[in-house]
Amino acid sequence: MAKLKINGKPVDIDVDESTPLLWVLREQLGLTGTKYSCGIGLCGACTVHVDGEAVRSCLMPVSMFNASQEIVTIEGLSADGTHPLQLAWQELDVPQCGYCQPGMIMSAAALLNEKPDPSDADIDANVTNICRCGTFNRVRSGIHLAVQLSKREK
Repeated sequence: MAKLKINGKPVDIDVDESTPLLWVLREQLGLTGTKYSCGIGLCGACTVHVDGEAVRSCLMPVSMFNASQEIVTIEGLSADGTHPLQLAWQELDVPQCGYCQPGMIMSAAALLNEKPDPSDADIDANVTNICRCGTFNRVRSGIHLAVQLSKREK
């Protein structure tokens, strides 16, 4: 039995301790915003936050986590879709197919938590997710717009 805290709620899950967090999120909890793609932690489609850090959930067995750690998925980033990154993504029409975008947004959100006004070099170094559609320039623009939207909120 795994005891986790996901999107602010305590959750008890009866799974083998070697089950990757990705499958617990998708299969046991129905949080399908976190995507499966490469399965080896390279693409970033499965990115979630653990205590504010971006992690690739396909690589992490559920045994690595406990109820004191805060796991946040794309569904938990904003209850009503008004996170500055989500608003920027909509305004700039960032996604093309959209499959990788939840992981991309989660990587970007972790970066903005660490560096509220990142440079292009910061973005390139920290948002290492793969987008087969090639939306990297729009992703970078979306992150910069999210910074501006955050400043307006304050």
